[in-house]
Amino acid sequence: MSKLSATMPAALASENTVSLKRQLGRAERMKKLKYGALIAPLAIFLLLTFVWPISALLKRSVDNPEVIGALPATSALLSDWNGENAPDALVFAAFAREMGEIKGTPVLAGAAKRLNMEQPGFRSLMMKTARAMPPAEGVSPRDALIEADERWADPATWRFLARNATPYTGRYLLASVDRTYDEQGQIVRAGDDQAIYVDVLKRTFGMSAIVTAFCLLLGFPLAYLMATQPPKIANTLMIFVLLPFWTSVLVRVAAWIVLLQTQGLVNQALMALGVTDHPLQLVFNSTGVYIAMVHILLPFMILPMYSVMKGISPTYMRAALSLGCPPFKSFWKIYFPQALPGVSAGALLVFILCMGYYITPALLGSPKEQMASYFVAFYTNQTINWGMAAALSAILFVATLILYMVYTRLTGQQDAASKAR
Repeated sequence: MSKLSATMPAALASENTVSLKRQLGRAERMKKLKYGALIAPLAIFLLLTFVWPISALLKRSVDNPEVIGALPATSALLSDWNGENAPDALVFAAFAREMGEIKGTPVLAGAAKRLNMEQPGFRSLMMKTARAMPPAEGVSPRDALIEADERWADPATWRFLARNATPYTGRYLLASVDRTYDEQGQIVRAGDDQAIYVDVLKRTFGMSAIVTAFCLLLGFPLAYLMATQPPKIANTLMIFVLLPFWTSVLVRVAAWIVLLQTQGLVNQALMALGVTDHPLQLVFNSTGVYIAMVHILLPFMILPMYSVMKGISPTYMRAALSLGCPPFKSFWKIYFPQALPGVSAGALLVFILCMGYYITPALLGSPKEQMASYFVAFYTNQTINWGMAAALSAILFVATLILYMVYTRLTGQQDAASKAR
């Protein structure tokens, strides 16, 4: 009896402990579910408006459904073809049968258009061949195809068709960096008449870097002034910084066209002051594009820098000066490293926004100032070439990710260095 009474408190204590653990676990799960319920709408919103569209866009850059959708049997047979000699009779028969089935349909038009993008003249070959199908009675599919066009006797024609009869292709991504496939399927440099996108991307990154540099040179002193002035003056300056946000970008670009044109206010002022004796070409060239883009993007540089500079205590600079450190050296060694996160954030924001600019270069620039976004819009709205539009967008997206990774790495190193001190 004594042993039983001695073990009962221990058993009850163990039971209570297990029960308490279960209650705590249940409470923790309920807490997580509540947090999840609060976050779920935002997560679904981001998934539907950000992750899914970007994923679909990236898939478009390698998607190649037209040929394999129009010629499934031929595509399957060509996947096992060695590509050296002409295909066997089964390939010719499947191709002739499928061409006869899709003759006059949008499916054939889509496949022919897709093939013609890579090899001009292939659309007319496909349409001409389709009109001759199906073969006459007693005529073999091979003879009927060669009779329709002698190019079907050339293995190079079938190699080109086989290379494009796949669900995915790297053609668009290769074209966006001025590369293509040769007849043997090897990656080679595109011809001079097609090698334009590397120059476009260089121009995009170069113009973005120049605009970012000008925004930094103009924005840093203003952000420093705002951060070191009394609240009344700083708030007044902040109103002037935010004022452009109340006006549409299109309106601001139109205003710059009026100001910078040959008989505009800027040229009239320059001639009245004797700076020049004839109107300067300030619009429809790189000068006008840079002026307008710096004006539009300058607030995006100032605001991150101001938010960081506002948190820097002025006692650091006063202490350095009181210890005999020269003003510029004190600023460079004490103040600037603390302001660097704001500078990095502002530069990254301006550079990324600049890479995607379309309206300003289109209205204020010449064809030489058009950036990658212009060609994305061109392929989307005019030629309806979604593959090329998605490939160029993918290049810009990857560049943005790389910049963000560099930024996070640099800021992480700065945080680690500050903690080490």
